Amino acid sequence: MDLFEYMRNSNMKKESPLAARLRPTTLEEVVGQQHIIGRDKLLYRAIKADKLSSLIFYGPPGTGKTTLAKVIANTTSAEFTQINATVAGKKDMEEVVKGAKDTLGMYGKKTILFIDEIHRFNKGQQDYLLPFVEDGTLILIGATTENPYFEVNNALISRSIIFELYPLGVEDVKELLRRAVYDKEKGMGVYDAVIEDEAMEFLADYSGGDARSALNAIELGIMTTDRSEDGKIHITLDVAQECIQKRAVRYDKSGDNHYDTVSAFIKSMRGSDPDAAVYYLARMLYAGESVTFIARRIMICAAEDVGIADPQAISVAVNASLAVERVGMPEAQIILSEAAIYVACAPKSNACVRAIGEAGQAVKEQGNLPIPVHLQDAHYKGAARLGHGQGYLYAHDYPGHYVKQQYLPYELSGKEFYHPSGNGYEAKVREHMKRLKESERP
Repeated sequence: MDLFEYMRNSNMKKESPLAARLRPTTLEEVVGQQHIIGRDKLLYRAIKADKLSSLIFYGPPGTGKTTLAKVIANTTSAEFTQINATVAGKKDMEEVVKGAKDTLGMYGKKTILFIDEIHRFNKGQQDYLLPFVEDGTLILIGATTENPYFEVNNALISRSIIFELYPLGVEDVKELLRRAVYDKEKGMGVYDAVIEDEAMEFLADYSGGDARSALNAIELGIMTTDRSEDGKIHITLDVAQECIQKRAVRYDKSGDNHYDTVSAFIKSMRGSDPDAAVYYLARMLYAGESVTFIARRIMICAAEDVGIADPQAISVAVNASLAVERVGMPEAQIILSEAAIYVACAPKSNACVRAIGEAGQAVKEQGNLPIPVHLQDAHYKGAARLGHGQGYLYAHDYPGHYVKQQYLPYELSGKEFYHPSGNGYEAKVREHMKRLKESERP
């Protein structure tokens, strides 16, 4: 490297965004994701031993997918090259493959290919990589915000280990913010700034586990805030709010925090109060809560608190969850409002919750009881010799498409787990089940 290139790289590093400058270079510097890079975990051991196979990192933005790839680049003996699927074409991949073959042939070194946003590759582009991953010419590391089981070819999936990255915890984001403000080498410590606890809490909470979002906000705050009389740059809550153009919904210990708001939202839907439900929904959205998180809570409530009293509730909730992922904010709030109000207004029943709870207890207490022989699978070779399926009564051959026979294990004869309520559609279910039982009488 000549002097000109050294100076150019140094200047680029100084001018690069804070999130890029703070990016760890070793595993020990990585914050969060201990479920996959803890010292006793597979990925940690594989990186340390330099024994990597193809990997796919899957998770939301700002959770460290590219960071882990860069750490691997700094610790492995393999050649490391990177392309972005949004701009790379087949020619770029052909050049990478040619280089990988040359490196393997001349130096006996493998090549790691990191593909950011691998879900952007079409099927043909992914298929092109397959033989080179198969024969070991390339070790593939893909990063994606989309579910790889839907967006990546099954052939590549089967040859890769999938690691899911979770949004960083609040304490993880706080640690990164401290590094950003006070680290003089990689962070912005030379600016002599201080961040107040309230501002740090707000940024860590509002970021929703996205480290890049929090770091971008703190960088903007330090660069645009005047020094106080003490000569320091003070990052206050007002400054933090200004940097992201969002006023904080204060989460304090008096019951206004994240968990209490979510709890109030769920209990309002369960309590059939659509006004309260949509109010707490608005508060969560205003505070920057993840729309996918909210959608999950609505789905759970639809199953847990509505159930078969209104079988359409779970369909509404699931479709809302799919829709908000495709639409995004701000329109996603309308979809969530519709789903939350529907679930709140629906008739309620927790019969399904009690049914699975009681059935689970029976399994726990009595183990795997023998399945009645007439219910056992009779389709495989040799089943008939064992008597499987013999004596089974096909319900559709009988009046009303119903015939009495033993379905539960004999040890549980007469046991009832599901007790339909009298609410909504479940009232019809209860009457229907009652008629079936009455038809059994001689």
